[in-house]
Amino acid sequence: MTEGMRITDLMDRAFHGTAWHGPAVMELLKDMSAATALARPLTNVHTIWELVLHMATWKDVARWRLEGNEKVPGDEENFPPVTDTSENAWHAARERLNTAHNKLKEAVTAAADAKLEEEIPAGGGLTHFVRLHGVIHHDLYHAGQIAILKKLAG
Repeated sequence: MTEGMRITDLMDRAFHGTAWHGPAVMELLKDMSAATALARPLTNVHTIWELVLHMATWKDVARWRLEGNEKVPGDEENFPPVTDTSENAWHAARERLNTAHNKLKEAVTAAADAKLEEEIPAGGGLTHFVRLHGVIHHDLYHAGQIAILKKLAG
């Protein structure tokens, strides 16, 4: 098994399930309504919907880095505003996150193990290996937030 395969296994455990820590990201989002995703039960915190879009952006960034693209997302890409609050738009947001996850997995699987050990240009000394584990940590961090917001939203 390659290192890329090990990483994608961990990515899927955090994102889709079979993790030991509790519900994965998509398990938390399953059957969630747009109203719940938009709820802001605490002031000065992001909504679940905003977190979903944010997570998709950073999965894209990790893929871009593997592909040699050094684009840095701006504020509106980091936490894109939610302008369409329909159920269809919420479904599209979840699909965007799922697509970003799958595209990143494809890029990781295609990368040679040696590529994963390379430092990311303008990455502050991070290797792709560290960045990809960071994506997993990022998913888990936000999964915890989503779980709490979901409970508070009722």
